[in-house]
Amino acid sequence: MGLRARFLSIAAGWFALVAAALVAAPLALRDRLPDPIATHWGPSGSPDGSMPFTASLLLQVGLWTLLAGGAWVFALAGSMTFGRRASRMALGALLGGAGLFFLGLQAVTLAANLDVPDWGRAAELGWGALLAVAGLVLGGWLGALAARPGPDDRPEPSAVPTRRIPLRPGQRAVWVSSVRSGPLTALGGSVLAAGLGLAVLALIGGDGALWLPATIMFLAGLLGLTISSVRVQITEEGVVLFYGPFRLPRKHIPIERVERAWSEELFPSNVGGWGIRGLPGTATVMIRGGECLVVGYVSGGRFAVSIDDAESGAALLNTLADRAATGPSAR
Repeated sequence: MGLRARFLSIAAGWFALVAAALVAAPLALRDRLPDPIATHWGPSGSPDGSMPFTASLLLQVGLWTLLAGGAWVFALAGSMTFGRRASRMALGALLGGAGLFFLGLQAVTLAANLDVPDWGRAAELGWGALLAVAGLVLGGWLGALAARPGPDDRPEPSAVPTRRIPLRPGQRAVWVSSVRSGPLTALGGSVLAAGLGLAVLALIGGDGALWLPATIMFLAGLLGLTISSVRVQITEEGVVLFYGPFRLPRKHIPIERVERAWSEELFPSNVGGWGIRGLPGTATVMIRGGECLVVGYVSGGRFAVSIDDAESGAALLNTLADRAATGPSAR
C-alpha cells in the first residue's frame, strides 16, 4: 500500500471512529438528558443557550464530517501533499486535533447536562472546559507524529550554494536581524488585554466563574505575542533566537551543532502553517512567508526561521562554523 493510500485509509478509519463515538455517547445517555440541552455557556460559566437534542447531535456530527471530509478530499486531490513531510503532518494534526476536540467538547457538554430537569439548570463548565482544549493539543501532536513517516521532497542541502564571509584570523563579527507580524501582534495583544480585563472584573466583582475564560484568553494572547516576532543573533557562540516583544523565551543553537547554513524560500504551505511548526530537529519558525535562514545540524536535522537578510546571516554562520571545526587557533 502506498503512502497516500495508507494515509487515506487511516484517516477514513479515524473519521468513522470519532463519528461513531459522537453518535453513540449521546444516544446511550438519552434518558438522562433534558431536551433541549444546554449547548452554550456565557462568561460567567452559566448556560445561556440551548438546542434540541437531535439538532445538537446532528450539528456535532455534521461539523466533524465537514472538517474531516474536507481534509480527506484535499489529501486525495493534492498530488504534492504527500511528498512534503510538513504538509502530511499538518493534515494529520488537523484530523487528530479536531477529532479529540469534538470528543472532549461533547464529553463536557454531556456531563454538564446529565440528570438535570431542564437545560437552564445545567452545571457550569468550570475548568472541565479545558478538556476540549487539551484534546485539541494532544490530538494535533499525535496526528502529526502519525503522519510524519515517509519521504520529504525538498532541495538537498548539498545542492544549495554555500556562501561565506571572509574574516581575518581573530576578527569577530555579529549578525542580527528580526521580523515581526503586525496582525499577529495586534491579535495577541488584544486577546491578552481581554483576558486581563476579565481577571480585573473577577477580582472586583468576586465572580469566580470569570477566572476560567480570563486564564484561557490570557494564555492564548501570551502565546500569540510570543510567536508574533523573532530576533536572530549570530555570533561565535552560535545562533540565538529571541521570541516575542519581551525577547522570551530564547533558543540557543551552539556553533558546534552547526554543519552548514543557507537561505531558502519557504511559505506556510510548505511547513504546515504559521508559528512554530514541526518537531525538535526539523522545526520551522514561520512568521512570514519568503526568505528563511536554514541551519543544518551535524546530526542531520535542520532548523529554519523566517528572517530578513537570511543570506548574509547564513554566510557568516558558515564562516564561524568552519572556525569552530578547525579549533581555537582559527578564532
